[in-house]
Amino acid sequence: MTDIAPPPLLPTVRLIPKAEARAIRHGFPWVYANELVTDRRTRNLTAGTLALLEDAGRQPMGVVAVNPASKIICRMLDQNPDAVIDQAWFVAKFQRALAHRARLYDAPFYRLIHAEADGLPGVIVDRFGDVAVIQPNAAWADLLLEPLVAALVDVTGVATVVMNGTGRARTLEGLEERTDVMIGSAPAGPIAVPMNGATYMADVMGGQKTGLFFDQRPNHAFAASLSRGARVLDMFSHVGGFGLAALAGGAKSVLAVDGSAPALELAGQGADAMGVADRFETRKGDAFDVLTALAEESAQFDVIICDPPAFAPSRNALEAGLRAYERVARLAAPLVADGGYLGLCSCSHAADLTKFRNASARGIGRAGRRGQIIHTGFAGPDHPLMPHLAESGYLKAVFFRL
Repeated sequence: MTDIAPPPLLPTVRLIPKAEARAIRHGFPWVYANELVTDRRTRNLTAGTLALLEDAGRQPMGVVAVNPASKIICRMLDQNPDAVIDQAWFVAKFQRALAHRARLYDAPFYRLIHAEADGLPGVIVDRFGDVAVIQPNAAWADLLLEPLVAALVDVTGVATVVMNGTGRARTLEGLEERTDVMIGSAPAGPIAVPMNGATYMADVMGGQKTGLFFDQRPNHAFAASLSRGARVLDMFSHVGGFGLAALAGGAKSVLAVDGSAPALELAGQGADAMGVADRFETRKGDAFDVLTALAEESAQFDVIICDPPAFAPSRNALEAGLRAYERVARLAAPLVADGGYLGLCSCSHAADLTKFRNASARGIGRAGRRGQIIHTGFAGPDHPLMPHLAESGYLKAVFFRL
């Protein structure tokens, strides 16, 4: 009979006396660098090391991942101090996450893991049929990528796993940027993704983030409900998110605008796949320049959606970001026909709903228009919000009738 090896003895890290241990015990998932005793031993831990977190009274609080190079020095993995973070632990996380998505969607196209909210801090997994794209945006996930990927394949049965190691979050963790195929082979081309009656083309190897934004699914659907027989302008279109949904909802015409030619090419391929290319037009250019040019052309639309990148990715960028959101609203509002609709979106977690809504309303007012708020939307339920972590509720969409 083979003896089972005991779990490895973890190093210990400790909160300083004034740290707010209660918040962590109640579910807050992070410890900031100024809350931890950072002696030489702690500072010398390899980024991503698993450790036992204790409060100032030396009472164990759980297993954390430590990164001495990050402002978020500890990420809570399991509040059970005896937890073993291995492949079986990952399997349990994936099974719980998959059960939720399988109840929501009848096809395997969704966000499977939404970081802290799904119990895997800093980890994103988007699923595209039998292809999964994983973003290990925290050092601990980089170190444990092999059992993480093995568990993902075990639970979902996907044939291909792509590791997308790009983006600002990895930079903040001190991680290098890289993209690798971990399991299977790279897709030969874009993957067709059915959503809200539309077909999107996701470039999982070279596209933005994981290749497609699943978070806007319910907001795409609401915009589509406004679009029957409408002239629609989809600003910051990426691969046609709102525009293709509008066409699926019966839009008369769609103009999709983006600064990326490859993204617009994918949007066009989606329109072709749907058989609606005759009602779909693209225009490459800076969004602010295009909005100005459309006003000079006296263009009018029944529905306009503006879904820009994060103008306020941090608190330091908040004021400049709010001014940018206000400017978008000011430039877009004059292009909306009387009685038409303007949908404005923000994926900046630093700009909460009230600040974003107020900036949008100021922009509409400065354009000489008045609007009613008819709908407020958020990310879909495959992007669960962790109540203790405001950052997990980053997406806002506010629809006005002008």
